[in-house]
Amino acid sequence: MSFSHLKNNKDVRMVDISNKKITYREAHAVAVIEFSSKTFKKIISDQSPKGPIFNSAILAGTLAAKKTHELIPLCHNINLSSINIDFKIITKNSSVEVNSIVKSSYKTGVEMEALTACSIACLTIYDMCKSFDKEIIINKIRLKYKCGGKSGEYKNDKIY
Repeated sequence: MSFSHLKNNKDVRMVDISNKKITYREAHAVAVIEFSSKTFKKIISDQSPKGPIFNSAILAGTLAAKKTHELIPLCHNINLSSINIDFKIITKNSSVEVNSIVKSSYKTGVEMEALTACSIACLTIYDMCKSFDKEIIINKIRLKYKCGGKSGEYKNDKIY
């Protein structure tokens, strides 16, 4: 097996995309944050002492997607067309599903940007709630969908 980020499977390098064509790219990522029922009620009723949790998470996730190339050493600096982060409240198990969608027309995919946006949005929510609950669980971070590029379309509709 050969890895695109390793020359001769040992020397680290950024993949050369100079000869690739610009195509439309889109990636969706998802994660789940689980809370105690007490914390979940605080979040849903906007009772965090640090302010609007979800708005802060959207801003942090958006900024993170834009700076993915600064966080992950071999990622390319990509001009992003759109970053969308939203939340699905899951009352039955006191959790929040965090979703991110990132779009671009470029020579390489935006999967890492979508995953970074989703992850940092989750960490921001954790940060804003840690003063009253340190047992928050962030899990199931995964790529849900991607399209564009040589590998085409990928879908993961599994419910975990």
